[in-house]
Amino acid sequence: MDNILRNIIFLPLIAGFVMLFLPNRTRPLSRAATIVISILTCIWAVQIFRLEGLTYTWSILQIDNLKLDLLLTTTALSRFILLFAMGFGLLIILYSLKAMVGVKRPNEFYGSVLLTIGGTAGILLSNHLLFLLIFWEIVTVSLYILITTGGRNSNFAATKSFAMIGASDGAFLLGIAMVWALSGTFVISEISLGTGTALPIAAFLLLMLAAITKAGAMPLHTWLPTSGEYAPASVMALLPAAIDKLLGIYLLVVIVKQLFILNSAALSIIMAIIGSVTIIIAAMVALVQNNLKKMLAYSAISQVGYMILGIATGTAVGFAGAVFHMLNNAIYKCCLFLCGGAVEDATGTAELDKLGGLGKKMPLTFAACLIASLSISG
Repeated sequence: MDNILRNIIFLPLIAGFVMLFLPNRTRPLSRAATIVISILTCIWAVQIFRLEGLTYTWSILQIDNLKLDLLLTTTALSRFILLFAMGFGLLIILYSLKAMVGVKRPNEFYGSVLLTIGGTAGILLSNHLLFLLIFWEIVTVSLYILITTGGRNSNFAATKSFAMIGASDGAFLLGIAMVWALSGTFVISEISLGTGTALPIAAFLLLMLAAITKAGAMPLHTWLPTSGEYAPASVMALLPAAIDKLLGIYLLVVIVKQLFILNSAALSIIMAIIGSVTIIIAAMVALVQNNLKKMLAYSAISQVGYMILGIATGTAVGFAGAVFHMLNNAIYKCCLFLCGGAVEDATGTAELDKLGGLGKKMPLTFAACLIASLSISG
């Protein structure tokens, strides 16, 4: 049964990588394979959620005292998030069957979605910092490819996203190196560093930088609204609205709860300030947007602030609130982006001053949008 941890990662990764190089005429095959694999990952995610204590080890390299092992394990948090992440992946794929009919590079789209699913599972199940970073980069590259499928002007948005997240990933790598220098191990479950001196504090800040950039918190947020304006709605619903939020907040929880012991109140205050500023400013900027998808992107950024603020408290209640709001936000924001995509497909525009009176023409979309909008208010 432990092999299920390996399968949920490497089946979509291998299939997705192969799809990137298939010709466009194989589109029906790629689409069918993507649906089947996404259903399998959902089934495996349910099985993993129901089982505790699963582990998988693959010894890859050993040179003297240096061992490189793929260590996979489950925690209550990772199993919980994995279940939702795989579910989001399946829903987005089903939505894209119609929404992405006209995409010029279908195999790149479906292949990148599978790479995202496999990379996400790898991040959530990794108990080794180096492999977590590798899977993290797979998701980053997949985001770039997916955004470029949006057509005109999407290359700029993809490049900006890749540059910003890539730069933060450099900080991630440096932070991991510092953690290894301090602890002597890459195994997450064996690391617990105090933050009473300068070096651990620097490592904490570098890792936090990677987490909040992926989640889209201010001031490292600008890639998200740019992507929201030009990327396909299904891409925005899958990554920035759902998966990236889940992964960014998950990493922040791991940093605060597992890798470090927050001896310094200053670090909690820094996170609280970032969260508070993100909540207020992003919400105000969202109010003046005329592009529907860009407005939703800023709204998503604002919600990240609440999650960071909860984690900054360092309490069990704060962590629980952050995690549950993360999932709640991913659900309704994913729904809103898909509704926005449906509106844009039906009208040919996402500019709010050109839209109106769609409730009677699109009653189901209106109902879904209304429910998701009310969810923001609680």
